[in-house]
Amino acid sequence: MRTFSTKINDIQREWHLVDAEDLVLGRLSSEVARLLRGKHKPYFAPNLDTGDHVIVVNASKVVMTAGKAEKKIAYRHSGYPGGLKAARYSDELAKKPEEVVRRSIKGMLPRGPLGSQMLTKLKVYAGPEHPHSAQSPKPLELSGAKRKVGE
Repeated sequence: MRTFSTKINDIQREWHLVDAEDLVLGRLSSEVARLLRGKHKPYFAPNLDTGDHVIVVNASKVVMTAGKAEKKIAYRHSGYPGGLKAARYSDELAKKPEEVVRRSIKGMLPRGPLGSQMLTKLKVYAGPEHPHSAQSPKPLELSGAKRKVGE
């Protein structure tokens, strides 16, 4: 019996819609990264982009547990001496919630050209509206990423 190797023509992509309202950022990111990578498919191959398209709406309503929004700091560097910028996640969520969610998901994808290609299939929006209704995305319920009562 020969080993099955996934070809580009074998890949079938779907569109998923994820409502991020009251979802924990890290758990949401890991589930979305799994969909973008294609690990939920039987023909997953680590060297190919077998993943689906994912639309994340209500990114401004994502939550972080244990007060991490106030404690954690997001760093970025311009590349020039003295170019280190730091901001709290609470400030970043208020200004650009789409970027916070996108960066969190990007950190869970492979590095290099393959990860960049997977990231192009991610669409993040701060509000409930999105312009991809023509693709008829399937709503996806991430019950494991819900915030538990009492956190």
